[in-house]
Amino acid sequence: MSKLPNLIWLRSFESAARHLSFTQAAEELGITQTALSLHVRSLEASLGCKLFTRQARNLTLTEVGQAYAFSLRRSLGDIALSTTSLFGAKGAQVLTVRVPISTAALWLAPRLPQFAERHPGISVRIVSNIWAESIDQQEVDVEIRLGRGGWTGVAYKKISTECIVPISRDSNAGQNGADLLSAAPLVQILGYEDMSQLYLSAHDLVPSSRVPTYTVDTTIAAIDIVAAGGGCAVVLERFADYVISSGRPIAKIGAPIPIAQSHYLVGVSPPEVNDTAKQLFEAWLEEIFED
Repeated sequence: MSKLPNLIWLRSFESAARHLSFTQAAEELGITQTALSLHVRSLEASLGCKLFTRQARNLTLTEVGQAYAFSLRRSLGDIALSTTSLFGAKGAQVLTVRVPISTAALWLAPRLPQFAERHPGISVRIVSNIWAESIDQQEVDVEIRLGRGGWTGVAYKKISTECIVPISRDSNAGQNGADLLSAAPLVQILGYEDMSQLYLSAHDLVPSSRVPTYTVDTTIAAIDIVAAGGGCAVVLERFADYVISSGRPIAKIGAPIPIAQSHYLVGVSPPEVNDTAKQLFEAWLEEIFED
């Protein structure tokens, strides 16, 4: 990286350029006017160029000063935006939430504005994973997993009951989803291969031994293929309902059946822990998963 001018000089110049007053800039930065003037003169000397035209009770920017102030202000704005995006706004409580990617996209994300409206002082940062087994060691405040429970070394709490349904682009398939599943091109989701087999078995149909036409690693991708007319898939009913309500060309082609998998809160806050933001978010999660 090329050598940057002294950052304190740059800060003083930007403030003086914005106020067109050394006095007001010094007050804003909490330094003396003499110190601020020295910073600006040192910057001008370093750059070899005058940035201000100084007259009695009148301070104006030179053409070069105007261009430099604009560029500097934009750069400082980018830094401020990046800082807020990564670390949250000043004074806000920031929660990092880990959630399966399909649950994030097809259930949680569309509802987050509800939480923000209810608790405007809490900022939520979402990090996603595809499978619980692939979870890294990144520290998070709240974690949601989809599975059967039984994880060792962590506390967890069941917050949903899940059902699966077959879906297709063909809305005229009616309730013959099991028959269609056994014959139409199949879109299978890695890690959830048993869903289509479970649905067929529940209707006394022998699971097909054919190779799926498509195999993907997320429900999101499976739904995209089905919406494009690529075949049928079996997905969580809550995901299917959201996609249908959003106007995608998807139809449920069979009655839902319950499955053993559920969404869980992992590492649930004990009541004695005084972490209000975390407890509010966990309580809200339980509320929306009950809907």
